[in-house]
Amino acid sequence: MLATRHQPIPAVIQQHAEESAVLRNVRSVLLSSPHVQLHRLRRLDDRIAAHLDGLAVAGEYGSKLSMFALETPGCGEVFAAGVGAIVDKDIQRIERLFAVAEAVPEAQAGLGSAFGWVSSQHLQGTVSQLLSSPSPFHRRIGITACAMHRVDPGAALDAAVKDPDSALRARALRTLGELGRHDALAAVRSALDDEDEGCRIWAAWSAVLLGDRGAALEKLTTVTQVSGPLRERAMRLALRAMDLPRAHEVLKVFAHDAKNLRTLIQGTGIAGDPVYVPWLIKHMEDLKLARLAGESFTFITGLDLAYLDLERKPPEDVEFGPNDDPNDDNVAMDEDDSLPWPDVPKITAWWAANSPRFQSGVRYFMGEPVKREHCLRVLKEGCQRQRIAAAQYLCLLQSGTPLFNTSAPAWRQQRWLAKTN
Repeated sequence: MLATRHQPIPAVIQQHAEESAVLRNVRSVLLSSPHVQLHRLRRLDDRIAAHLDGLAVAGEYGSKLSMFALETPGCGEVFAAGVGAIVDKDIQRIERLFAVAEAVPEAQAGLGSAFGWVSSQHLQGTVSQLLSSPSPFHRRIGITACAMHRVDPGAALDAAVKDPDSALRARALRTLGELGRHDALAAVRSALDDEDEGCRIWAAWSAVLLGDRGAALEKLTTVTQVSGPLRERAMRLALRAMDLPRAHEVLKVFAHDAKNLRTLIQGTGIAGDPVYVPWLIKHMEDLKLARLAGESFTFITGLDLAYLDLERKPPEDVEFGPNDDPNDDNVAMDEDDSLPWPDVPKITAWWAANSPRFQSGVRYFMGEPVKREHCLRVLKEGCQRQRIAAAQYLCLLQSGTPLFNTSAPAWRQQRWLAKTN
């Protein structure tokens, strides 16, 4: 009887391992989603935690199963195995995870998110060893762990800014901005001329968060003019940090090239000047741009199109992502998949009735001018993209403010938010 009772366990534990990995990858998408609020993220995080608990309860069998999944390592597999190894403080498993992550760069984010997931008490000892390691990669993950928990690594972080390893320098420069280390602004500014492009961009990004509206902001603005992996991130912060006249100039540059139309639509919503609303409503008539224009409209006005019945049904026989046609070479995902379809006549009527309360030449964010109390409310109640923007505004409004981590486990975010006022 006893053997029979335990027969289903391997299949159940296998499911825990697989679901932990899959849901972690789902989470990474939802973290920047335009439709996910913190309470929904909490539900997903509770599911992930339940599967991780299932692996932990299985003991050695669970840890072996999660480590076996590293034969085909991805971010999710490294995350699931990493959480258990870190909590257990199993040096052998941790060393194998680092070897896998260093050999498979695309899986490194999974290791970082494992350190960000576990509670801080489980990091004691482990992170200090990473920060003092001779390996630049180990020190980089150690700094990443501290950044995710918004804990200052101190001297190890200051030394990393000058390290010969460019990836470590870039992570250190980014962390100084995330922690609100205003005392390190001079060191960050000195990296604006770093030989490595990534370091230069992260130095500019952090310096702007820390209050630099001169050379750093110009450097960040330059990044927005050319394609690259950090272009959108640079654009979002730069447009929020600069005054409206300068933002209008940058948007005019985007307008010179038709290839920048999506960027331009995003940029108008970030700039927040209601003078752009009629132009956005016009682009809602273009099926390829309608949902994106609707999102920018929301960023300015604060309207929830779905909640206020200002959305329409999706158009029939129109697909913007991959489909079942074997002759269609388009495999790109629909960038606006989770955004509502705006109902142009209804929105036009709403704007005609409500535009007088919006003043041209004033920056609006989610329906109101940018102020601390409003940004805190959006951080608590808004969707992820809106919350990311609110967190940045809080830093820009008062330099030296740590950047709220909207990627942290939802229960930790809720605890942090409960302490704000």
